[in-house]
Amino acid sequence: MDPRFRSRYNAAYDDARFERYARRLAASLGSNVGFRLAETPVFFDAKLVRRCERAAREIVAQLAEPARLERMRDSVPARFRGPDPGALPQFAVVDFAIARDRDGTLVPRLVELQGFPSLYAFEALQRDAWAAELAAPFAGIAWSAWYGGLSREAYLDLLRRTILGSTEPEAVVLLDVRPEQQKTACDFHATRRLFGVDAVDPHELFVRGQRLFRRDPSGRELRVERIYNRLVGDDLERPDVGLPFDLRDELDLVWAPHPHWFWIWSKASLPHLDHPAVPRTRLLSEPEALPERLAEDHVLKPLFSFAGSGVNVHPTPQDCAAVPPHERDRWCLQEKIEYAGALEAPGGGRVKVEVRVMLLRPDAAAELVAATNLCRLSRGDMHGVDHNKNMTWVGSSVGLWEDPTG
Repeated sequence: MDPRFRSRYNAAYDDARFERYARRLAASLGSNVGFRLAETPVFFDAKLVRRCERAAREIVAQLAEPARLERMRDSVPARFRGPDPGALPQFAVVDFAIARDRDGTLVPRLVELQGFPSLYAFEALQRDAWAAELAAPFAGIAWSAWYGGLSREAYLDLLRRTILGSTEPEAVVLLDVRPEQQKTACDFHATRRLFGVDAVDPHELFVRGQRLFRRDPSGRELRVERIYNRLVGDDLERPDVGLPFDLRDELDLVWAPHPHWFWIWSKASLPHLDHPAVPRTRLLSEPEALPERLAEDHVLKPLFSFAGSGVNVHPTPQDCAAVPPHERDRWCLQEKIEYAGALEAPGGGRVKVEVRVMLLRPDAAAELVAATNLCRLSRGDMHGVDHNKNMTWVGSSVGLWEDPTG
């Protein structure tokens, strides 16, 4: 982390600053945020920014290798194997714990990854709200949250092209189950404000021939030509979701990304990776003996859960044995990562940091590029928005660094 900015921020911090930031963010969204906001941004130095970006880029490059990709396609359940989803997803996220190397250097360590969108629009507005609040204590400093030297304008253009393609906004829908009830509804509001894309529930869609339609609030029928997909695999397995079509149907529309990628690039990918930032991961179905220090050194994870659901950070042999034999190939044991207490809170407390590197690929592009980030701060064993309750200086944040271009 960048100690220049951390010490100055902590010295200037009071609750009124955080409250102003939260009000400013809510006003820009036109809605409240459904999860806890942390009281601080994360100040990254240039070296750690480069390490995270490079590790994410190299890991995604491995995932895109044809031989590995073909093996990972077997993760898609047979009942959902529809038309070819394309060579690569338009969205991917790579989650890193900030840990310490043997020499004490802060480094990224892979926690998990997804071929799936995240809070891309929300993070732009979260960065804006912090940049405005930091104007007084850090006068004259321009703040970036964008990788690869992107400016704010270039990032939003890249995100617009990735979400919309060449389609008009009213022919694009952000698809999720009961979107207004989701904790991530703030991102849906941000997407609507920035790009004019409505969030809709699957029950609002209907099929005619090979085309998909919806109705606007006035009852006007609108064709859906592109889906910005926020339905996770868990949702597709629920009987109450009610997709008006089968994923194996060939409809005249574009998925961004296709639901297949939720399974193809996921925790199921971890055993296929070979990278210094990736802890050793094995499927529970592999015929190896359980490690001796199971609870101390490993985490037991379901491959296709979301937001930390089902993760066991202190697994026992009994926990492993309780997974039914026919489900063991959908659970993994991952070497536990020791998070560094990388962020200093006022009063000297240490906070753990997880950074999500968020990548984008417009339809015509050959590869995904790292674009922006989100951060999650924790004082406990888990980093999801449902954890670390009744604590301060934890929750949703964004990584910022000094923009040398101003």
